[in-house]
Amino acid sequence: MNKQLKKRYAADLRFRIYGMSAVAMSLLFLLLLFVSIIGKGYTAFQQTALLLDVYIDSETIDPEGTRDRAVLSSADFGAVIKQAMQKIFPEVSDRRDKRALYRLVSSGAEFKLRDQVLAHPEQIGKTLPIWVPADGDVDMLMKGSIARDASETDRPLKDKQIAWIDHLISEGRLKKQWNTTFFSAGDSRDPELAGIGGALAGSLLTLFVTLLLSFPIGVAAAVYLERFAPRNRWTDLIEVNINNLAAVPSIVFGLLGLAVFINLFGLPRSAPIVGGLVLSLMTLPTIIIAGRASLKSVPPSIYEAALAIGASQMQAVMHHVLPMAMPGIMTGTIIGMARALGETAPLLMIGMVAFIVDIPGGIFDSSTVLPVQIFLWADSPERGFMERTAAAIMVLLLFLIVMNATAVILRKRFEGHR
Repeated sequence: MNKQLKKRYAADLRFRIYGMSAVAMSLLFLLLLFVSIIGKGYTAFQQTALLLDVYIDSETIDPEGTRDRAVLSSADFGAVIKQAMQKIFPEVSDRRDKRALYRLVSSGAEFKLRDQVLAHPEQIGKTLPIWVPADGDVDMLMKGSIARDASETDRPLKDKQIAWIDHLISEGRLKKQWNTTFFSAGDSRDPELAGIGGALAGSLLTLFVTLLLSFPIGVAAAVYLERFAPRNRWTDLIEVNINNLAAVPSIVFGLLGLAVFINLFGLPRSAPIVGGLVLSLMTLPTIIIAGRASLKSVPPSIYEAALAIGASQMQAVMHHVLPMAMPGIMTGTIIGMARALGETAPLLMIGMVAFIVDIPGGIFDSSTVLPVQIFLWADSPERGFMERTAAAIMVLLLFLIVMNATAVILRKRFEGHR
């Protein structure tokens, strides 16, 4: 007996060691994942800016002096930016060198200058110090992603351009700033101008439509199937189909949305309303299954006691059973919404993979979502998009953590009111 007990204790100890090793390996791989993503993406939250003393020449911007917004909007602000760069480097006279010099400034500099002049037309004719975005290659050099000691043929910046950059740094005209563009702008062909603002707005609008449709329908279906539906072959068939729908690949829902909502109903492609409808279909089975499990967990004595004191079947469910099941229902709903937030395949089928520059203002405007934006940037060869891909993943993971934390807080709060 002592030998058998020793063997059992040794087996129990080995099992604990195996379990602890599995947990440690899981945490290690998770830590490596987070370190890799953060190490590649944290630099995207800063952007290199260039200080220019810009003379807003009225002859170039508004030669007739009308101050008309249409005239100002179509003015050649790029020429004004080039003049400011030429003042800093007057010795650059060769045409090819001038083109290389002007490439140090991002194409978004002229749009920033245009917006400032449109907002303050009284600044025309004055010389103003303005911080404008530097080119993406300059930004990568400042962040150490481009090696200075590499061969000139192996890097995008030439030796002359690096010398000009060093001169700008010595004069305090080139520095890294907090990248507000990353959170406020939409997609762009230039990495230094690209942001997640449009994708973030599209994700929030899509999730709003998804929650608005899936939560009340899912809870109502769960309550009916669990408390009111008769037990027959039809309800058994419905239950089997709901369980099967929860395991259907998400791209099938995208094909359904393409065939029904776009081709049949004529809803606009690449719009949050269609994305929300598709994700609602995908999220409904999860909410219904979680809702039924939560309703089953409520002790039957509560339901029977409510009926015993004269409550109707509806009152017993709505006033007693459903409030006690609400923590589990909310948890299942938020888990389903978190899954919907990270979905890409069904939204690709309904056209939300389009190149969207503007930030959507409503559920019928063209937009994309954060996972699709990550997918698009990951396929771009520029180094600037690599760091923005990792930074967008960080934002997406932060949203998922917040949603799961919200589920825990809501569950605790509802449990406290029981």
